[in-house]
Amino acid sequence: QEHLKAFDHEVNAFVDYMFGPRDARVRGWFLLDSYLPTFFLTGAYLLCIWLGNKFMKNRPPFSLRAHLITYNLGITLLSLYMFIELILATWEGSYNLQCQNLHSAGEADIRVAKVLWWYYFSKVIEFMDTIFFVLRKKSSQITFLHVYHHATMFNIWWCVLNWIPCGQSFFGPTLNSFIHVLMYSYYGLSVIPSMRKYLWWKKYLTQAQLIQFLLTIVHTLSAAVKPCGFPFGCLMFQSSYMATLVILFINFYVKTYRKAPSRTAVKETPVTTETKNGFHKDYFAAANGFLNNKKAQ
Repeated sequence: QEHLKAFDHEVNAFVDYMFGPRDARVRGWFLLDSYLPTFFLTGAYLLCIWLGNKFMKNRPPFSLRAHLITYNLGITLLSLYMFIELILATWEGSYNLQCQNLHSAGEADIRVAKVLWWYYFSKVIEFMDTIFFVLRKKSSQITFLHVYHHATMFNIWWCVLNWIPCGQSFFGPTLNSFIHVLMYSYYGLSVIPSMRKYLWWKKYLTQAQLIQFLLTIVHTLSAAVKPCGFPFGCLMFQSSYMATLVILFINFYVKTYRKAPSRTAVKETPVTTETKNGFHKDYFAAANGFLNNKKAQ
């Protein structure tokens, strides 16, 4: 245990050396004081994917309809809370849309930081997106884009909460929370067979996500054009990271929606796609492995 404490101290000392003093307002908040929990949870996520695929290789997919309905409903409600609370908090603090610093809004900044902590924590909850893929043997959907996005977001938002937990950081999560309300409600409904015929709007969710990334980049760079004291390095990092998502996402979008179906494919039973945080999956996969009209074990 002493060795672990020493290692923890060294890791956090190095992180502090790299990024400078942390924001004192979030000290003591759950999971924030040490980087190790976030690091180990990310490692466990990647390990679960690898071991889970091995475990499921010779086993039938699990039936998870009730789990998926509950999970998607829970994420939808959490996202709705974050969206509403971020709007109310930034309105209370009279946030400047172009550039908002970290300390001028007083208690409203703390209110924003508390919501953004939930946003950070939601990223570890969303690891379950991938775990459900593994248990339902949808390994083809566990793409580089999918894993890259999930693993990096959790770690990036640990840094955001420790150094820039309010101010300009509010915009991306506000947009993303709104998109997640639409997305996860869609996924929850798609689990119910009788609702599938009404779910015509999946392509527009994909387009909305891409618009979300682009708007976040524009908003981030607006603070560089007209500075207000928000750390310039953070603005550049966020813009660069979001650019990688845009590139990967456009590649996904083109592959998913721009391919003309062949004559043979048209005659066959149509298989559509849906997005999960920007990652497509078989439409009927939402029905928990009932694609073959067999109830999975």
